[in-house]
Amino acid sequence: MEKFKVGILGATGMVGQRFISLLEDHPWFEVVAVAASPRSAGKTYEEAVGDRWKMTTPMPEAVKKLTVLNVNEVEKVSSLVDFVFSAVDMTKEEIRAIEDAYAKTETPVVSNNSAHRWTPDVPMVVPELNPEHFAIIESQRKRLGTKRGFVAVKPNCSIQSYTPMLHALKEFEPTEVVATTYQAISGAGKTFKDWPEMIDNVIPYIGGEEEKSEQEPLRIWGKIVGNEIVKADTPTITTQCLRVPVSDGHTAAVFVNFKKKPTKEQILERWKNFKGLPQELDLPSAPKQFITYFEEDNRPQAKLDRDSEKGMGVFAGRLREDKIYDWKFVGLSHNTKRGAAGGAILSAELLVAQKYIEKK
Repeated sequence: MEKFKVGILGATGMVGQRFISLLEDHPWFEVVAVAASPRSAGKTYEEAVGDRWKMTTPMPEAVKKLTVLNVNEVEKVSSLVDFVFSAVDMTKEEIRAIEDAYAKTETPVVSNNSAHRWTPDVPMVVPELNPEHFAIIESQRKRLGTKRGFVAVKPNCSIQSYTPMLHALKEFEPTEVVATTYQAISGAGKTFKDWPEMIDNVIPYIGGEEEKSEQEPLRIWGKIVGNEIVKADTPTITTQCLRVPVSDGHTAAVFVNFKKKPTKEQILERWKNFKGLPQELDLPSAPKQFITYFEEDNRPQAKLDRDSEKGMGVFAGRLREDKIYDWKFVGLSHNTKRGAAGGAILSAELLVAQKYIEKK
């Protein structure tokens, strides 16, 4: 198949770099345009990034000599591509405006940003959990006056360390969830080299993160009503989010009550056998095993497990009964692969498979 021509908005930042590294040799997508702030525009990608390449793998040869475009020159960038991934670093208002501007040029936007997560007709999707929300795109296109342009977003990276496990148990009706997330520094776009104060340290606050962690799962579990996605009422979720000295991988400690308490065997069976549309369609970035449970008491561990299933699986362990809640467990997901760029790429693959994204 002839590959889709892809642009990356915010290509020089950490998530932009992750997009570029994950899209190297992608069977469906080819990066043909990289766009960033006006100060990077006109340089080659290699020059614009300079010594700020934060991936552990080398910069792909195919992008080094691409000339960085000005992300604000919407028509110019759009004319080169079939769709774009967005990882721009701007204010929320600016992000909403620029993503809408790209959509209005009939260029689909698959965004890693949070700006549009609560726009009523923008789908916020984890492809295994709520692909049916992509149907709201038809309403969004009517609002934008587009035939093929739209914006789709992925949720916060931290919720993917526990929401899939709860989703697989929805038939037992979770009522209350307490989740504490231990979040890697790459979630702040940092490495230890540029954030040495994180070494030997825990910061007990990440701005805005707890509200996202409590509310975004409810939007994923919501329903399309008319021209909007209406969030679910339950379960009640309360969280604390801590920044910890880990390079990649968000860990969650989770306590949960159910209306219909499942047995341990039922929970493990549901996790093991849970599959979503990406697995059924065998999409290129889909993990074969979406939820992996570890029997060992000391797993999952960020360092050992985050890259399993190419960083696109989610991992659970330490499932046991609790004195106050019904069950407790530990979850883990790779925050820049499954949580950020990889999750957006998987969404784009599903949007292509469902014909929401087609060649221009």
